[in-house]
Amino acid sequence: MADQAQTSAAPEKSGAMNEFVEIVKTVAYALLIALFLRVLFFQPFTIPSASMEPTLLEGDYIIVSKFSYGYSRHSIPFSPPLFNGRIMERAPNRGDIIVFKLPRDGRTDYIKRLVGLPGDRIQMRDGKLFLNEKMVPRQALQPVMVDAGRGLTSVERFKETFPNGKEFVTYDFEPDEEVDSTEVFVVPEGHYFFMGDNRDNSLDSRVPAEIGVGFVPAENLVGKAQIVMLSWNKEASIFKPWTWVLDARPSRFFQVLK
Repeated sequence: MADQAQTSAAPEKSGAMNEFVEIVKTVAYALLIALFLRVLFFQPFTIPSASMEPTLLEGDYIIVSKFSYGYSRHSIPFSPPLFNGRIMERAPNRGDIIVFKLPRDGRTDYIKRLVGLPGDRIQMRDGKLFLNEKMVPRQALQPVMVDAGRGLTSVERFKETFPNGKEFVTYDFEPDEEVDSTEVFVVPEGHYFFMGDNRDNSLDSRVPAEIGVGFVPAENLVGKAQIVMLSWNKEASIFKPWTWVLDARPSRFFQVLK
């Protein structure tokens, strides 16, 4: 009887082990597929700050296409130094909203709007954007009240139009902020110049690379922001399930970015 018990137990252990191995293989395959899609096609990002308001709000959950500009080592998680430059490179368009790696550390993800292409001359004069010595046309819109962290504040809004027809809205809180008037920036070959739509609350290419962004090498581009998939107010918390509904912003769900 003891021999029979041992014999019946062996197939059970073997079956349990086979089932465990199959589960591990399934999980491994799923992770490989997810990694493949994340490297080659799409990657999600959460907007952590107000620097791109009103286009992107803190708490927006966006999808970035990795194939829009080709691939660099920054297309791969942790940016391993496997190769230099870009493979299948395609130039971005002025006005694109782009995720890139901060030049000074090569690790931190930033998201801004592409303003300057290689060879461009960029300057801010009294809050107005000049591109190659010509002011970018802007139309004043109705001011809005915005919570800027110290209570509701009235903010000026302007619709700007780039030479290629790209239109977008910017915020202007104060007329005499430090980055409202700058030197002329000449964008080097193989680099780009980025700015946030929230002009007075954006650490971008107007600020030197040592403390800000500076010029961004083409290799540092990660991908183009395509769509706001989901969005929550900044008060939402993963540890407070009721806020997943109460603090959701459904009007922003599946909003295509322009």
